[in-house]
Amino acid sequence: MSICPDSWIRKKAVEYGMIEPFVDQQIRTAEGRSVISYGLSSFGYDIRVSRHFRVFTNVYGTVIDPKNFDPRGLVEVETDVCLIPPNSFVLALSVEKFRIPRNVMTICVGKSTYARCGIIVNVTPFEPGWEGHAVLEISNTTPLPAKVYAGEGLAQVLFFESDSPCEVSYADRNGKYQNQTGIRLPCV
Repeated sequence: MSICPDSWIRKKAVEYGMIEPFVDQQIRTAEGRSVISYGLSSFGYDIRVSRHFRVFTNVYGTVIDPKNFDPRGLVEVETDVCLIPPNSFVLALSVEKFRIPRNVMTICVGKSTYARCGIIVNVTPFEPGWEGHAVLEISNTTPLPAKVYAGEGLAQVLFFESDSPCEVSYADRNGKYQNQTGIRLPCV
C-alpha cells in the first residue's frame, strides 16, 4: 500500500465520485473571513463538519453501553457553532459523502488546529467499499467549554491504495454503517 498524493485524490474524486462535494484546493478564507482549512491538501483531504451534532448529556443518568446504546444520553443540535461541554464528547456528521474504492483504505485523523486546543477527533478508517457521510467523534479533553465550527475543516482523510482490490469489501459484508446519511448511533 502507498499513500496517495493530491493528483490521485483529484482524479478519483472526479472519476469515481469518491468525495462529494469535492473542493479542488485548500480553502482558508470564505466569505471574507478566516476558516479552519478544508479541501484538497498535499497528501489528503480536509473534511468539513456539518451543522448536525449530537451532544452527550447526563440529564437522564444513562450509562453508555456500546451493546445497548440509550439515545437519551444525547441531545440533537443543529447549529453553526457547537459548544462542547468540558471533558465531554459529541458526534457530528461530515459535509462530504465518500465512496471508497475496493483497493483503497483511508484513515481519518483530527486537524492540528483543533488538537492544539484539546479537541480530539477519533482516528477512524473508511474501509474499502464503504459509502456514506462520516460520523465524526469529537472529544473536548479540556476543563473548559470548546467550540467546533460547522462548514469548516475538522479532520483530514489520508488515502492508501493497494495494488489489488480486497476480496471482501465493507459493502460485501453489509457493514452496519454503510450508506449512512445522518448521525448513526453505535450498534452491534
